[in-house]
Amino acid sequence: MSDDLDDLKAAMKAATPAPDAARKAAHLALAQKNFADLQGSREEARPKSDRPGWGLWTGARQMLNFMTTRGGLTATTALVAIGFVSLTPLGERLLTPRDVSEVIGTRSAPEVEPVAAKPEAARAREEVQALADSDSAVESAPVMGGAVSAEAPPPPAAAPMPGRLANPSDRMSRGVQLNVAPMAEYARPMPGDMIAPPEQDTEAFANAKQNPLKITAEEPVSTFSIDVDTASYSVVRNSLTNGMLPPPDAVRVEEMVNYFPYDYAAPEAGQAFRPTVSVSPTPWNAGTKIVQIGIQGAMPAIADRPALNLVFLVDTSGSMEAQDKLPLLKQSFALMLGQLRPEDQVAIVAYAGSAGEVLAPTKASERDTILAALNRLSSGGSTAGQEGLQQAYAVAESMKAEGEVSRVILATDGDFNVGLSDPEALKTYIEGKRKSGTYLSVLGFGRGNLDDATMQALAQNGNGTAAYIDTLSEAQKVLVDQLSGALFPIADDVKIQVEFNPATVAEYRLIGYETRALNREDFNNDRVDAGDIGAGTSVTALYEITPVGSPAQLTEPLRYQPAGVAQGDAEELGFLRLRYKAPGEATSQLIEMPITADLPPQGDAGFAIAIAGFGQLLRGSSYLGDWSWGDAIALANANKGADPYGYRAEAVQLMRLAQSLSAR
Repeated sequence: MSDDLDDLKAAMKAATPAPDAARKAAHLALAQKNFADLQGSREEARPKSDRPGWGLWTGARQMLNFMTTRGGLTATTALVAIGFVSLTPLGERLLTPRDVSEVIGTRSAPEVEPVAAKPEAARAREEVQALADSDSAVESAPVMGGAVSAEAPPPPAAAPMPGRLANPSDRMSRGVQLNVAPMAEYARPMPGDMIAPPEQDTEAFANAKQNPLKITAEEPVSTFSIDVDTASYSVVRNSLTNGMLPPPDAVRVEEMVNYFPYDYAAPEAGQAFRPTVSVSPTPWNAGTKIVQIGIQGAMPAIADRPALNLVFLVDTSGSMEAQDKLPLLKQSFALMLGQLRPEDQVAIVAYAGSAGEVLAPTKASERDTILAALNRLSSGGSTAGQEGLQQAYAVAESMKAEGEVSRVILATDGDFNVGLSDPEALKTYIEGKRKSGTYLSVLGFGRGNLDDATMQALAQNGNGTAAYIDTLSEAQKVLVDQLSGALFPIADDVKIQVEFNPATVAEYRLIGYETRALNREDFNNDRVDAGDIGAGTSVTALYEITPVGSPAQLTEPLRYQPAGVAQGDAEELGFLRLRYKAPGEATSQLIEMPITADLPPQGDAGFAIAIAGFGQLLRGSSYLGDWSWGDAIALANANKGADPYGYRAEAVQLMRLAQSLSAR
């Protein structure tokens, strides 16, 4: 038996490369450093636990335990393990004599002092770091993946302690299995049960600093474009329901307010829309008032609507593979098909790496054909956004006929990573297509790389709307319940301008619409683009105003007030002007009306104000004083009014979630 073992040992020695003492010392020092780092200290090891750890010996013992009974192997397991290690060259390099003595239960002094115990340990660690930084070390350094503790003896004052695996992928390599990995990987160890961090969040949101307080005597005129987008509210809801407060830049207060319909008076026959103005006390500031401007769009009879030509432009890039992206997109478009009339047409263009027509223009009555084309879509490749847009517009142009409505619906996570080398050229291209009568709407899906800023820019330049769909319920709201408002425009380039009266209003601020601000001269310039209103759509804007003489005034009156600046009608708070164009027209029309202090609040004005307060709380507004989440919840509950779809009840629940998350 002894001769056989000697022969085996000699054969293994002959086949094994000669040991490299310098590399062994470097690896031992690095292993000890990694072990110390995992314990939260670079100075000394933590005391050893009595609990058996994972390592070479434990793995071998468990393997043998599964092969036969525990009693039959009690004596032989240790002997076999010791014989294996002591008789092989690998064992000679793996353990120092001190390690062997500790395995068999003795405490004899080691013949060779461990590297980590030498006085020049700090210098050794520096040499290891230099080795890790070199390319040759990264490519060639072998490391024992499942036996870090065996290669890294602890300092003399502490008992040895089994280490954790340096690489999460090595959790199944415990026992006698070897693992070869780059040195650099072990220079940044990770506990074996640590979850790898998610991919970097690349979301980008379109927003600006909240509107500042304006002094009426200095800047009496406020001008902005209307906004009917609702994407921000859906993003806020998605964040809160996933246990996170939304990024402040994701909160656009006007989109949160306009997510909900309000009970405004319908326009008279022949009118595109009708403005409604009301004045209410401000809940967060007793010395100010809220001026609410509402616009209600006309809702033509369904039978009177023109034929519709839709081009679904679908992002099928690799980033769209998640369940809340391409799969949800398919379900959402399937819901929409049920709302189309037989004579409407649908085409599908997909883009990922290169664009292609998935479905030629097809009558909506051929539902099975359209659904089959949708279901064939799969994700993969990079994103050729510009090429996809160009082909979608070309398909829409081929479908167009006199009196029909053509619209491209872009569905994406917004990750336009290929093809947008010249954003200004793309903007000019979209503007040209808008003027030809083909509008562009954008639907966002998924989180993590949502490029909200690009989506907003595309929709605004394309005379369309931007919505974010995170659930099938939201798809029902956007593409079924509000389909007419999303697809059939009744007024283009709608602008609002309010001139406040310095005789009655000392200060004012527009709540929201930061990204929709216009210059004063833009109001009368019909070449300046603005927002659009769809059939049956309502739009709401809110101003907080400070009456002259109110103790809530935040600014001191000027000592040298210009003569006549305070002249004006003492009955008027301001004067409202609206401009809009009929679809396809180049010349705008004007609507005017005074704003007086006696205009009564509308039935659900309180709910719009509660949502505006909700959005300002999320943005951390400095104008709310000590108004709290509880105040917002109470105000919303008291003014929910009719809520057939449960949107307002959901908003209250979101406020409660935000309250809890803020407290946390």
